Amino acid sequence: MLKKNIEPVFAALLKNTPAPTTELVFNSNFELLVAVVLSAQATDISVNKATKVLFSVANTPEAILELGEEKLQSYVKSIGLYRTKAKNIIKTCAILVDQYGAEVPENRTALEKLPGVGRKTANVILNTAFNQPTIAVDTHIYRLARRLGLSKGNNVLRVEEDLLKKVPKAYLKDAHHLLILHGRYICTARSPKCMQCPILQYCSYKDKNLNC
Repeated sequence: MLKKNIEPVFAALLKNTPAPTTELVFNSNFELLVAVVLSAQATDISVNKATKVLFSVANTPEAILELGEEKLQSYVKSIGLYRTKAKNIIKTCAILVDQYGAEVPENRTALEKLPGVGRKTANVILNTAFNQPTIAVDTHIYRLARRLGLSKGNNVLRVEEDLLKKVPKAYLKDAHHLLILHGRYICTARSPKCMQCPILQYCSYKDKNLNC
């Protein structure tokens, strides 16, 4: 993608989605953390179904610790890898209570020390909960970055680094959700909906005869 087109691309994406945010349902930073940990290799829809019931019963680190690992599993068993995720959430709750006054820490180093929290999850928390200009590269963002020519990176860290360099500062805070939502609903992996795309004029992918 030409450098001069990057700003118009993000302007068009923001115009199309004026209030980009996660589709996970949460009412606190802790609820967001739990939801993001559960969302690994799972859909937001499935996570929201599980957390709607779970959070009505326990939505603080103390409450989930009181619930216990076995009971927690019963609330999230519809989600893939639920046993491992429940174990990590219990361990994370104990750390939050013991070290952070039951609050979610606001820095990457602390977040990445929590069980079940890697760089991508930390980026989501930093961006969504604390409004930091981070970009969590999932499959949607990885695909879009390469399709749009924003990165040629062959791993998520390289793509993240390229995006942080190329996305205009004014759009950095929203770039994460703008790209995810665009990839989820329009620039899909198979049969992208090019005729509905707000950035079609800037995209060379449509010219590669790939079912657009």
